[in-house]
Amino acid sequence: MTAAARRSDGPVRASEAGSAGDLMTPEEVAQTLRTSRTAVYAMVQRRQLPGVIRIGRRVRVQRGVLLEWLDQNRVPSTHEE
Repeated sequence: MTAAARRSDGPVRASEAGSAGDLMTPEEVAQTLRTSRTAVYAMVQRRQLPGVIRIGRRVRVQRGVLLEWLDQNRVPSTHEE
């Protein structure tokens, strides 16, 4: 079923909104956070990451939500002060 067909059947669900490029895999999140995939799964389990979406057993993270969260929680380095 195409995205246009889904839209004509009713409202678009949050899990269907945006493109697949807007969702990150745990591996991509690990690269972004410079940590391991295992650490990402632990953060998901402890509910420490924003924008987590579960699709069956799969875990995806909304790219925009994660990047905004990182920006808001950024601590300036000593060179920026």
